[in-house]
Amino acid sequence: MIRIFRHYLSSAYIGLFFIEFLMLFFAMYWGADLRFFYTSSWYSDEHIILSSSIFSIVVTTSNVGLGLYRRSLSWDDFHLLSRIGVSFTSSIFVLLVIYYSFPEFTIARSVLVYSFAMALLGMLFCRYIFYAYAKQSNLRKKILVIGVETNASKLVSSNDEYIHRGFEIVACLNLNGSPVKVEGTKIISEYESILSVATELDIDEIVMALDDRRCKFPMDDLLDCKIHGIDVVDLLTFYEREKSMIDLDNIYPSWFVFSDGFSSSGLRNYSKRMVDISASFILLLVSWPFMFIVACAIYIESGFKGPILYRQTRVGAFDKDFDVIKFRSMRTDAELNGAQWAQENDNRVTRVGAFIRKVRLDELPQIWNVFRGDMSFVGPRPERPKFVDQFDKNIPYYRKRHRVKPGITGWAQLCYPYGANEYDAIQKLQYDLYYVKNYSLFLDLTIIVHTIEIVLWGKGAR
Repeated sequence: MIRIFRHYLSSAYIGLFFIEFLMLFFAMYWGADLRFFYTSSWYSDEHIILSSSIFSIVVTTSNVGLGLYRRSLSWDDFHLLSRIGVSFTSSIFVLLVIYYSFPEFTIARSVLVYSFAMALLGMLFCRYIFYAYAKQSNLRKKILVIGVETNASKLVSSNDEYIHRGFEIVACLNLNGSPVKVEGTKIISEYESILSVATELDIDEIVMALDDRRCKFPMDDLLDCKIHGIDVVDLLTFYEREKSMIDLDNIYPSWFVFSDGFSSSGLRNYSKRMVDISASFILLLVSWPFMFIVACAIYIESGFKGPILYRQTRVGAFDKDFDVIKFRSMRTDAELNGAQWAQENDNRVTRVGAFIRKVRLDELPQIWNVFRGDMSFVGPRPERPKFVDQFDKNIPYYRKRHRVKPGITGWAQLCYPYGANEYDAIQKLQYDLYYVKNYSLFLDLTIIVHTIEIVLWGKGAR
């Protein structure tokens, strides 16, 4: 893992990103050669190099947006060919806009056909090599877990669903004769020292996953391991690095103050505000025709009566309430019995509402909230005061997510599906806290690009 501007990225996926970027460049470069194999090309070398650069940038950005370099993808959510197909389709649309707007960049359609054909073959080959390479256990970081109870059990299973596993848990060490709750992993109860176990198993890193923090701490043993080049980390640091989340079960109050992060500066706030205004303005320019069509569809479906927009009170930064604006996607009597969560296949949702919620068009009027400064483009999802009060009573540290402005899109929306109950709120809070702790311009831009996946893939919509 590599940390860039406080955000952890997989070195394996960074390598794949650059390899495929070069492959896409040469896909168009060689695609032009194939097109003019028997005839003379009417393009100069400079034109082909420029067109190849534009092609690789557009397609790579689309690939990033469709989650093709996201390490947290599971096999169930992978669908490689479908994601590549949607990515290429989006890329074609963007390239046509570029060629129409800047005729000097225009390339023949036949060259594009050859280029995308070579790009598809190249990506499939790169992915085949990458996943075969990633399966090699000797290439993963070898982990020794100290603990055998609940924390250790959760840690052992945390890596199961990932396609690319950057680490392998080799064994769990029973430090204090605790009851064993871990399954499917080697348990070590008798040992001379932690260093001897780590040396014998060729361990790269030790993770402390004890349930009881009051138990005897093996300070000297762990210090010996560090001196011999074996990293030692706590559970909070491990989850933050490997899963980009903050583990609520292991937070203690002083951690918020003494951990790195949860800090801000004038420059960071200024740059975030500039990104908010720029991204919202661009989104408004692109989406206003769709917003007009949605408004007409809602008005027609409601029999030319009833509101097109609706306002709802939400909790913003530092617990200040504000009115969020959305396209109305439910019946006007949807909450006669009080506030309630939107459920899957909710019968209160109109036909137009079901579609605009699926593709997130109902969120577009929130651009005005961003312009006003009530919201940011990226941030935790704003919740209603009633739900916030309920969560605050039952979920520790829930209001810490209000240290930043809420957003139209966010890290939790990207990493976790739509939340409809208290359990979901707990899971999403772990990602929200990661964002609040580590937010930066780089992370905001990363989330904005990945939002393409949420819109085009319909991820988490309800």
